[in-house]
Amino acid sequence: MYFPVAEIEVAFWVPLVAGFAVAFVCSMGGVSGANLLLPFQVSVLGFTTPAVSATNHLFNIVAIPSGVYRFIREGRMVWPLTWVVIAGTVPGVFVGVFARVHFLPDPTHFRFFAGLVLLYIGVTMVRSLTKKSPPGADKNTAEKRFQELVRSFKAKDAATREPLPRVAVHKFGLSRINYSFYGENISAPTMGIFTLSAIVGVVGGIYGIGGGAIIAPFFVAVFRLPVYTIAGACLMGTFITSVVAALLYQIIAPFYPHMAVAPDWLLGLMLGIGGMIGMYSGAWFQKYVPALFIKWMLASILFFTGTRYILSFVF
Repeated sequence: MYFPVAEIEVAFWVPLVAGFAVAFVCSMGGVSGANLLLPFQVSVLGFTTPAVSATNHLFNIVAIPSGVYRFIREGRMVWPLTWVVIAGTVPGVFVGVFARVHFLPDPTHFRFFAGLVLLYIGVTMVRSLTKKSPPGADKNTAEKRFQELVRSFKAKDAATREPLPRVAVHKFGLSRINYSFYGENISAPTMGIFTLSAIVGVVGGIYGIGGGAIIAPFFVAVFRLPVYTIAGACLMGTFITSVVAALLYQIIAPFYPHMAVAPDWLLGLMLGIGGMIGMYSGAWFQKYVPALFIKWMLASILFFTGTRYILSFVF
């Protein structure tokens, strides 16, 4: 199957399987999988022009809604967190798109930049996971109690099951976002999240990932938010910013006739269809996976991808 913008020819099932695989695994951590699709497209498929970033955003647009729907249905969507992420990342995406086209059109330098960003986030998360907590501090977290409830939920007959806990928002202001999840009160700084989201928006616009792959680990490692409650917000924020970025790449494409800037719509749709199925499946399956495993999975993905890009630049 030939993809005209990318100028590549592969079997039709390759983008479908690739989209499904990354979306299924990554959606459990609030990441769409676009951060893994980019090296796949660049290094395996040979798609290296700025249009690869736009195509990655198109994958997000097609794939993410099914996962978001699943998190909303299960009551694990923290809407105030979502709105702050969107408010910060959308303006940053505009800056990131122009930076990608003007300053990082060379794939060699692009790999090095992306590798530094992802490796830094991965190292930050590993340090957080290996840091010892005070004795007894982590024995009864909402994440662990939720996992125990899910295990008992599976064991019970459908007629005797109690509903799984849902997120309850208590306060949303310029200073704090306060919500509760399974008996634990959770608080996050509104302006801190907004500032981080703005920075992530720039990076995400350049990298073609919408920002979720960077902001989800920060929510877990820095703001200490339960992974079961941030995935939906991160995916929704990624979806909105990807819509903006993909449209922007398409609009500015005529001004750069010497290079491919607009997304490869056929490739993006094929990746997205596979991702849509994987995203819904991953969002459903998340509650059955231990939180610690999801966190290590996020850290491993970021660390592996970042290291690979830096090594490809050096060697």
